[in-house]
Amino acid sequence: MYPSQFRCAVAALSARCRWPRSGFGAAFLAAHILVAYAVPPLAFAHESHPASPPAALSTEERAFLEENEAAMTKMMNNMAVKPTGDVDRDFVAMMKPHHQGAIDMAVIELRYGKNEQLRRIAQEIIVDQMQEIAAMKLAIGEPATDTAPAPTQPASAPVANVHRHSGMQMDMPAGMKK
Repeated sequence: MYPSQFRCAVAALSARCRWPRSGFGAAFLAAHILVAYAVPPLAFAHESHPASPPAALSTEERAFLEENEAAMTKMMNNMAVKPTGDVDRDFVAMMKPHHQGAIDMAVIELRYGKNEQLRRIAQEIIVDQMQEIAAMKLAIGEPATDTAPAPTQPASAPVANVHRHSGMQMDMPAGMKK
């Protein structure tokens, strides 16, 4: 329903009501409509996740679900920051774990996912989110670089394959190759 249609509907319905003030009737009706549309999404916004996966799952699916749940829990816990009084720093403090959570879940998709399109999207998520974290850190004066390896390349894993294409080099750890 478009906003103008909504206003017309509210006006028509409130005109039929006999309120002491015509503005009060429209406001009362609008409040009821707002509550009717706002409460269901809020009630279902955070569905509960099962404490343990169903027994019929494969070992791989169970591992995927457990790692994903751990990544979600870590992200939610790390997003709960104490306000410092600096809105920008607080924003970055909350967004860094949010973006890191997306990176962690994308790595899990790469580890267990089979759909090549989703695997490519997961790779893009990793790159994009790492760039956004770096940009946010720079915006508040923090250094953008970390000494940690990329999330898809373990620090101690030897490089399994080196692909060379006219001036380009791509290292892929053995765990990432399908």
